[in-house]
Amino acid sequence: MNGIAFVLAIPALSVPLLASLPGYRLSALGNVLASFLTLLAALSLFGWRGAATPYFQVDDLNVVFIVLNTLVGFTTSVFSASYIGHELETGRLTPTYLRFYHAMYQVMMFGMNLALIANNVGLMWVAIELATLATVVMVGIYRTHEALEAAWKYFILASVGIAFALFGTILVYMAAQPVVGEGLPGMTWTVLVTRAAHFDPGLLNAAFVFLFLGYGTKVGLAPLHAWLPDAHAEGPTPISAVLSGLLLNVALYAILRFKMLMALNPGVIATGPLMATVGLISVLFAAFMLYRRRDIKRLFAYSSIEHMGIIVFAFGMGGALANFAGLLQMTMHSLTKSAIFFTVGHVAQVKGTQRVSEIRGLTESHPMLGWLLVVGVIAIAGMPPLGIFTSEFLIVSSTFAREPLLAAALVLGLLVAFGALLLRLQGFAFGTPSEGRAPVRASYLPIFAHLALVLIAGVYLPPVLVSWFQHVARMLG
Repeated sequence: MNGIAFVLAIPALSVPLLASLPGYRLSALGNVLASFLTLLAALSLFGWRGAATPYFQVDDLNVVFIVLNTLVGFTTSVFSASYIGHELETGRLTPTYLRFYHAMYQVMMFGMNLALIANNVGLMWVAIELATLATVVMVGIYRTHEALEAAWKYFILASVGIAFALFGTILVYMAAQPVVGEGLPGMTWTVLVTRAAHFDPGLLNAAFVFLFLGYGTKVGLAPLHAWLPDAHAEGPTPISAVLSGLLLNVALYAILRFKMLMALNPGVIATGPLMATVGLISVLFAAFMLYRRRDIKRLFAYSSIEHMGIIVFAFGMGGALANFAGLLQMTMHSLTKSAIFFTVGHVAQVKGTQRVSEIRGLTESHPMLGWLLVVGVIAIAGMPPLGIFTSEFLIVSSTFAREPLLAAALVLGLLVAFGALLLRLQGFAFGTPSEGRAPVRASYLPIFAHLALVLIAGVYLPPVLVSWFQHVARMLG
């Protein structure tokens, strides 16, 4: 039984088990154990070169996403154990909902893992929809008016997006059918890439527009982002971490796969300008919107929109250096933003609020949380010596060498976002502490682990990682 089977089987088999476990501590431990075993299975895929099947494949591109997905999934499950325990004690969640929560967590992980290793465009679409539906349910788990409204908004907008993506997938099949025939070959990545040069360019052009709009909705690109701030603000914080750190990446992966397919056909329009334009719009829009946020989780939700815009912009520019920087930016954003949400989740619990105006002086009232939040915000703002500075510097420098005006617009967005984050950080971290001095019963290990990896990446990138990312960057074209 190879690593692919374990990556899928472990979360799938965990779902009924976690739903049936009686106590919270036992189910939380089971969730952590299942996530850890899935991470080990994902790590076993390094260097694995088994033959692709009509349904599954592993290559250097999706291994990047699978390992990152399972790593953040594991650390989030560790954070979730302490965070959700507090929600149970305060009565925000009941034991029944908690058993359901842990089961749905593994459904979500199964869906994302399946999407990443799918060798079939239809199966990938189904898997992303499964992961989306699982997160919709979890966003509304508090059963408050605001949470249910956010879940429905997410469901409706995500459904519109996934419908566009489905139509785009059908168009790809229609373009492939005259060349590769009916049935599975017309839906299989490894077959499509060998014959893509002979597909109808008109159908491929139309397909990519629908695919980019559909999956771009799930990436959270402006103006398709409306679901994202509400889902972050009203759902449990572990789900905010998963949304920003993982699910957005899975939708991005789908876009990149279709971008690679388009690049193999000489008759299609260039996909890079569309991606770079929408990415830049997202950066500028989110950067200015950061100044108007009154909820701390919404604030960092808009930061996610900004960073996904940066990543899409980098992949839209293309080329070895920009693609390398996009991969590094995606990895650093997933680690940093999830660490920030881990911290913010505990801050909201000890302060009893998510309102920005009511969270003050954390470095005095809760020094550990306060200083961890300081490091996280400095990292996500792109300051050296942390990893996001490295990736953003590479993106800006590679863009400046080719398109100076686009580089100037990108730098403007980065500087505006930088100012907004530091402005908010001053209030969060320093000054007279606000009310709410409850003791913290948090698991700091996931936060330390993520920020340590981001710091190490800013100072030293292992040659193995560099060569691996360089190879993937060349694959992306």
